Amino acid sequence: MKKQTLAEKHIMITGASGGIGEQIAYEAASRGAVPILVARNESKLNAVAEHIQQKYGITCYIYMLDIGDIRSVERICQQIYQDVGYIDVLINNAGFGIFEHVVDTKMENVESMFRVNVLGLIACTKMILPHMLARNTGHIVNIASQAGKLATPKSSGYSASKHAVLGFTNSLRMELSKTNIFVTAVNPGPIKTNFFTIADTSGSYAKNVEKFMLDPKDVARKVVGSLFTKKRELNLPGWMNLGSKLYLLAPSLVEKLAGDRFHQK
Repeated sequence: MKKQTLAEKHIMITGASGGIGEQIAYEAASRGAVPILVARNESKLNAVAEHIQQKYGITCYIYMLDIGDIRSVERICQQIYQDVGYIDVLINNAGFGIFEHVVDTKMENVESMFRVNVLGLIACTKMILPHMLARNTGHIVNIASQAGKLATPKSSGYSASKHAVLGFTNSLRMELSKTNIFVTAVNPGPIKTNFFTIADTSGSYAKNVEKFMLDPKDVARKVVGSLFTKKRELNLPGWMNLGSKLYLLAPSLVEKLAGDRFHQK
């Protein structure tokens, strides 16, 4: 199948220095897009940009930004518009998780997750959306999680943040239903990235779900392939989303059947 062309489309990707953000940047560049790379780590961003330049002959834009710092989000987004002129796609990918029992969770960890996963995502969207509305074109992709649909033990703060992302995304989609701006939520299960170096310091959860982990390159291909389509949600893998749907219908039954499998963290 021929790849969808995104020639000269400006695609802003937060959390682009690693994981699926990095892979989305590569996939977008392979289809002719111009990635706008946003993350905290300058050296990693430079490495991603250099790889894209060498392999695809495309010069990326690079911006250092802590998504959890709302004022910095506003300042950098303004700078991006001054430098770039317009943004066709916003991919809100930056995020992290910490897996802990509620009784052991520090409030500063919960606050940090919400600042990055939710408030930063909303702040980026608010800065980019008026320009998309002015042009009446664009696509906003919010990377949520299956954890936003089906919570499990030790993921209370993270799941709550991703529930919030899904709620925000669904509302935004309805608000923009009469425009030419698309809104998509991406709900992946566990992915083979460095996410777990922070989320699961013990290494037990990553080991338990290793055989179910998604390839970040496959996730990136599907995310980029959904651009400028009416795809409401991208749920990966499909079988895991079936569990999430069943949970909505019969939560007690799912919790009973799952038993200790929900306690793999």
